[in-house]
Order: sequence, then structure tokens, then C-alpha cells
Amino acid sequence: MSSEHMQIGEVAARTELSLRTIRHYEETGLVIPSARSQGGFRLYTEADVARLMVIRRMKPLGFALDEMRALLEATDRLDSGGELPPEEREALLERIRGFERAARQRVEELRTRLSRAEEFAATLAERLAGTPAH
Repeated sequence: MSSEHMQIGEVAARTELSLRTIRHYEETGLVIPSARSQGGFRLYTEADVARLMVIRRMKPLGFALDEMRALLEATDRLDSGGELPPEEREALLERIRGFERAARQRVEELRTRLSRAEEFAATLAERLAGTPAH
């Protein structure tokens, strides 16, 4: 096995994703192992790990698998190394800009929810602090 390839356990440790989750992303076509060992084990590269990290970062923001796939397809096309027609390149960049805007909006929504949750926890703590012991 080449040192540039990793088995699924190492990938899981590096990405903090479960083996089951990585296999699910493979089944849905989001991340396909770059190779298989002679024994049939999945082998991943740094590029595969990078794809999994994109997915891992999108998940808490509520992006659906289809959205993840659309972003990965756009970035794959841009990173393919081939010369793209200017209009296709701009369309791909605009798709990525749309994801960037959506991500920023979702982060703001999460900040608002977190702030409300912290206020609630503080209210409970104040209530408990003011309650006489029995």
C-alpha cells in the first residue's frame, strides 16, 4: 500500500467522521475512494479527505446531500485543470458564490439560536441561584 493512500479508519480519525458516515457518503456518490487495496479495502487520498472535510463543514449548516453534491461538482469542474469557456467558468463561480452567501446566512442564524440558548441557560442558572435550599 502506498504511503499516499489511507484506509478508512485513518480517514475517520482525521475527519472525525464515523466509518458508517464515510460509507454513507460513498453510497450517495459524494466521496468515492480513490483506490482499493488488493484485499478490497477502501483507500483514500488527501483529496478525498479534503472532500470529506467540505461535507463535514456543510452538514451542521443544514445543507442537503444534493446541495453538497452540487458544490463539489462545481469545485471539481473548476479544479479539473482544463480550460473552461468563460461563461461556464463564471456560472460555476456564481454557484459557489451562492453557497458562500447561504453559508454566511446560516452561520448568522446559528449565532442567533446560540445566543437565545445561552440566554435561556443563564435564566435557569439565575433562577436556581435564587432558590432557597430545602
